[in-house]
Amino acid sequence: MATQEIPFNPSAATAPPVLVRHGRYLYPPGLRFDLPFYLFHKFFEPGNPIRLFEHMRRYGRAAHYKILSHHVILLHEPSDIREVLIDKAASFGKDRTQKRMKILLGEGLITSDGETHNRARRIAAPAFHRQRIQRYAGQIVDLAAQVSAQWQGGQAEQSGQPLDVNAEMMRLALQITARTLFDTEVTPEIHVINDQVNIVMALYNYLVAMPRAELLLNTPLPGMKRFREAKARLDQVVDGMIESRRIESAGNLEKHGDLLSMLLAARDDQAEGDGLTLTTDQLRDQVLTLFLAGYETVANALAWTWLLLGQNPESEARLHAELDQVLAGRLPTLEDMPRLEYTAMVLAESMRLYPPAWAMGREVLEDVAIGPYLLQKGTMVFFSQYIVQRDPRWFPEPEIFRPERHTA
Repeated sequence: MATQEIPFNPSAATAPPVLVRHGRYLYPPGLRFDLPFYLFHKFFEPGNPIRLFEHMRRYGRAAHYKILSHHVILLHEPSDIREVLIDKAASFGKDRTQKRMKILLGEGLITSDGETHNRARRIAAPAFHRQRIQRYAGQIVDLAAQVSAQWQGGQAEQSGQPLDVNAEMMRLALQITARTLFDTEVTPEIHVINDQVNIVMALYNYLVAMPRAELLLNTPLPGMKRFREAKARLDQVVDGMIESRRIESAGNLEKHGDLLSMLLAARDDQAEGDGLTLTTDQLRDQVLTLFLAGYETVANALAWTWLLLGQNPESEARLHAELDQVLAGRLPTLEDMPRLEYTAMVLAESMRLYPPAWAMGREVLEDVAIGPYLLQKGTMVFFSQYIVQRDPRWFPEPEIFRPERHTA
């Protein structure tokens, strides 16, 4: 069944919003039938949510659809998104997608809510103090310089064969994560963590889409069996690394200065804290969260940046001119960042077009008003950075790579 193509009209987002009443609640307009009804429509591809998000923005300020009995709205207006994330954050919790990640990440910073999340942030905060960032920055620069030297003197250049930049960025990001998180090289243990995380993430869409997947974890389904084996191997390796660091440091965790040592030494000593350290389970959750957050997303952001620069030679030339002027042939330091203004613009524009985290979601915990809408408890709210950052109201000619648009 074909659908009628309605082009996105920015003026629809600024017009008075249309309200659709569901009982006493007010929702935006949207799909007439439940989402599964549209399975064979070209705008709905379960493995590609961005296609659905692009279709739904034609409804204006926000859009609505249902999955069985569950209301879902997509917000397109930055002021509405701010209400969800900041002004009325207490009325929202993590959405189902993030909750399902607890199967892998437990109560890590990405998945936890409420006081559990706040306590984890308090404990982790010292690991991200400016002095620590300074140390991590030096390590990152050293590793990047090593990779650059390998490219310049490697077999790929000598043979005239192109480099797989995406694979190289994954390799570099893995080295950086190993050094800053564990103060180690890419050891066999790091490879095990990486391999098992990749197995789990390959099953992620399956876990999210499957109703009550957490109740199926112990079933003989092939996907669930692979997940259990990968998760058990992950826990074994990370727990072993945590225990080894405890024994090796013998109370002198400061000698390493990596994130794992900082988390091992940290206490919740702030005014609202309990003075306790993280348990082994809590440490594992945070380590896996930091590993996942600091690896693939960074590599993807860099790979997209190199692609965009390759497609825009004028921007690439201006970037190199700034680097030559500011650094004069030396390696950068953290103190150089304020002077690398165009470099920051390039990265901001790259992540505007291709944000590594391209959507977020929240679940309504209590009836709440967002903008002109009154949402019922249990409603799922989504917003896509990918969609909002390509809105011509905020970014004229949004498909064009133009770093200058981020001039302060």
